[in-house]
Amino acid sequence: MKRHAVLITILFALAVSLISVSMVFFEFYKLNKEQYINHIFTKYSVITQIYREHQQRMSSEIMLEANLAVYDLEVVKDNNTTEGILHKGKILKREGFKSFNTSLMINKQGMYTKNTVSNLRATMLQYKNKIYFQIETPKGDIMIKDSQLKPYSSVNILYAYASTFMIISLSFILVLRKLSPLIRLRKKIALYGKGNMNISFKTKNEDEIGLVSNEIEKARIRINNILESRTLFLRNLMHELKTPIAKGTIATQMLESQKQRDRFSSIFKRLETLVTEFAMIEEVTSLDDKRDFSEYRLVDIIDGAIDMAMVERSRVSVEIGGEVKMQANYRLYTTAIKNMIDNAMKYSTDGHVRIYINDRNELCFENKGERLAHPLHYYIEPFTKENPSKNSFGLGLYLVDSILKAHDQVLAYEYEDGVNRFIFA
Repeated sequence: MKRHAVLITILFALAVSLISVSMVFFEFYKLNKEQYINHIFTKYSVITQIYREHQQRMSSEIMLEANLAVYDLEVVKDNNTTEGILHKGKILKREGFKSFNTSLMINKQGMYTKNTVSNLRATMLQYKNKIYFQIETPKGDIMIKDSQLKPYSSVNILYAYASTFMIISLSFILVLRKLSPLIRLRKKIALYGKGNMNISFKTKNEDEIGLVSNEIEKARIRINNILESRTLFLRNLMHELKTPIAKGTIATQMLESQKQRDRFSSIFKRLETLVTEFAMIEEVTSLDDKRDFSEYRLVDIIDGAIDMAMVERSRVSVEIGGEVKMQANYRLYTTAIKNMIDNAMKYSTDGHVRIYINDRNELCFENKGERLAHPLHYYIEPFTKENPSKNSFGLGLYLVDSILKAHDQVLAYEYEDGVNRFIFA
């Protein structure tokens, strides 16, 4: 999830923005609709006044219809239609109110004023895209259709909402499109880190991401040139060193003194071993991918390492079954195990090494001897020796550590009850 944190953040911001806009427009829609209904509902007062005057004056129906027609109002006379409107129509608003009527009366004492209060109710309904008003009075009810008014329409708000929604969505789409080169750049960097040295970061874009890509491309070219120069230098150096070493070895045999022959032979042998280790280190560090990896039985790799170490098999206890297999570069992994056997032999008190698989399915090398004087990381540095008088850890553990890293493993160390334990974890 952390790998896509920027994308997730942008999508979250998009979701929050769209939800917020939707809520704002929904609240605006409800408020706008309510205001519209309240505004047109005030027309009931005109209808009530016309209808009340009609009842007081007992004017004809024709006169009532004429007065209502002035305001584009029409009396619904059909009872079935009225019932249909009441049962199927949607009530938009209903409100009760009181009507005050004042009249002069005469009795034995003379004239007096009589005030009459009537409870009335006005209901606004929507039926078949028309607006109707029902006025309920103690003397009767009346249903009136408003020919002018139209039901509330949310088309304008929906249009504004859709436009805003699209603008926000398109803005985020443009942002994501601008980020897509960054995603491709990350994938290319990952491929470059895995050893694809020829991948190109060059782009024609001139924005910030394009500038970064082009700068990385320049860095890639410089790094490749340095690596090629280094590889060429090491290979030429080792090639040039092997010739004088071979000549020196041959010349040594012509010396008359056996002591001198042995001394020079030892010197040239150490030089040859050092050149071989340099070549192995160069091979490990320049290992681009795992195309040379194959599946091998671990016991076969260990047998090859014992042969390379040229030690008696009785001095090596291998407690590993033939069913244990692994993906490895045979030559490199065999060299790593061979170096571990050499070190175990040199520093063990009994000249014996035990090789086995522990409970965590890790390859272990055990030998009896003294605890390492320094932490393990001290010995995996190149040209580090525990005892300068011995041909020991110079490049051995450094090479082992480099080979294990190429196999996605690490070298670990434990000491328990007088036993040194090196682990390929």
